[in-house]
Amino acid sequence: MDLNLTSEQVMLVDTVRKFVERELLPLEEGVEEKGYLEPELARALFEKSRDNGMYAMNIPEEFGGGGLSALDTMLVEEQFGHAKDILIRRAFGNVYEVLLGANAVQRDRWLLPAVQGERTCSIAITEPGAGSDAAAIRSRAMRRGDGWALSGSKHFISDGEFSDFFIVSAVTNPDAGSRGISLFLVDKNLPGLVVGRNQKMMGLTGTSHVELHFDEVPLDADCLLGAEGSGFGQVLKTLGRVRLAQVCARAVGKATRLLNMMVSYASDREQFGQAIGGFQMIQQMLADSAIEINAARWLVWDAARDIDNGKDPRDKISMAKVYASEMLGRVADRAVQVHGGMGYCADLPVERLYRDARIFRIFDGTSEIHRSVIARSLGKHGEVLYGTA
Repeated sequence: MDLNLTSEQVMLVDTVRKFVERELLPLEEGVEEKGYLEPELARALFEKSRDNGMYAMNIPEEFGGGGLSALDTMLVEEQFGHAKDILIRRAFGNVYEVLLGANAVQRDRWLLPAVQGERTCSIAITEPGAGSDAAAIRSRAMRRGDGWALSGSKHFISDGEFSDFFIVSAVTNPDAGSRGISLFLVDKNLPGLVVGRNQKMMGLTGTSHVELHFDEVPLDADCLLGAEGSGFGQVLKTLGRVRLAQVCARAVGKATRLLNMMVSYASDREQFGQAIGGFQMIQQMLADSAIEINAARWLVWDAARDIDNGKDPRDKISMAKVYASEMLGRVADRAVQVHGGMGYCADLPVERLYRDARIFRIFDGTSEIHRSVIARSLGKHGEVLYGTA
């Protein structure tokens, strides 16, 4: 496998890195203090990103996006990972690839406005009784003439306060199991849709995580995304690429930022007459972090290359998800330890990065769920799981 990046890819990474450092990182402290990003700053971020061709880069050019390959997407997502979640969303968009399955009417009504930044979307799958087990949802969509009536509840819907439409999973055939689940495009202003409380989180300050309640929400026929009963398959395919980008690649980026902080602090901080970076125990923490970050990066790149080559990457994505998210947790813990009391103090960004890192082992499938996926695949395919031609 060729691990060399092209000159175009190097330029892409450099461009995004500089944008993140110049436009996003200076806003983090304000978001952390206020708990939100001011609308005027959000708009300014969007306009700067759009004008530089960096909005919706994961969407094909034919729909107005950046047309990046899966590998290119992971390269930029790693750079995104250096910044806070809410800043990433406002600057670079959150256009899910599942929208590419839209028909002509849906493209004009939902996809194209989302790519252009005129509309914003959230995925609404998780329910109080259905987190990692996406097939256990209870929300129902019943036939009503040519359309549907949607009832049920969702929670932990990221960016739900800001979004004006949702991709919602609902049961359309309760006797068909996972094959009875469909996806719907649901506008926020429809009657019967209520946005509930914003569920306060340990980290990810500034990003809303709301409850959604649907009471006989009327949906026309064009709200059904894809074929009836294909929702679970669409979710698996979409969330696989989402978790590789927004969890795995961003975990690598966030861990890299933490390592850079550790190296700098270890060089400047002196104890017992020398920089603490000269102590072997500190050196071990730095070295272990560098080793694990690079290992996670190769896992992400390899899974992305499988996507670009038309292969099924599910097992590799699960491996990357477990390793990258847990790697980030270890690196974040080391960063606090290297910084000592200042690492635990809110005066430095290490403290908030430590809190933000904890969710990576939970969302988009817990580590335990993904280990089960890997183990089941081993039972079916044996050792021919990784590194295949």
